[in-house]
Amino acid sequence: MLLSTIPMSFEELINFSWFDKDFYTLLLRLAINSFFITIIIRYLYYPIAKRKDYLFTYFLLGTIIFFLCFSLKKLDIDNGMGFALFAIFGIIRYRTDAIEIKEMTYLFLIIGVSVINSLSSNKVSVAEMAVINVSLVALTFGLERVFLLKHETRKTIVYEKIDLIVPGRQKEMMDDLQERTGLQINRFEIGKINFLDDTAQVRIFFYSEDQNVTDLSA
Repeated sequence: MLLSTIPMSFEELINFSWFDKDFYTLLLRLAINSFFITIIIRYLYYPIAKRKDYLFTYFLLGTIIFFLCFSLKKLDIDNGMGFALFAIFGIIRYRTDAIEIKEMTYLFLIIGVSVINSLSSNKVSVAEMAVINVSLVALTFGLERVFLLKHETRKTIVYEKIDLIVPGRQKEMMDDLQERTGLQINRFEIGKINFLDDTAQVRIFFYSEDQNVTDLSA
């Protein structure tokens, strides 16, 4: 009885499918996904943020998500298992500084586009996929370049001239901050004050794209 369960040949033991029609589907969907995430990352996000580290992350993560979803779709796993796998990405956190909300939004956008492009069934035509992708790109472009014309950057600094933090000397404090930082500051907020060290935490706001300054959020 045991011998009857042993494969009769080496070919049966390695029952691989070397090629099928889904290979061309993979190439087409990969080309579409790569095209649209490149537009989002390289031509919408990067010219404003100038963050090469996120450029690396978005491209790799978008491609990995695409291949993962495309492969899982062929395995025909149930919905529960699928949601469990995607929940993993909800609990994974990079052991670095906290990611800004805008970068997190772009991260979710890249993941969403990759999932849509990889999991669309045969009932979804290429034209419909194109409409979805173009709509997301157009919305992102509109928010970045049309509706939200300027991105206000903020930076927290330690300020030692606490005699200027009183309401009547805000103009002097603004002039001093602009002279010492070399930035055209729009506004500032005074945070925690330490009278033992005669220092205060001050958050300054400025338009980084107007002054060739990278996003120094803190």
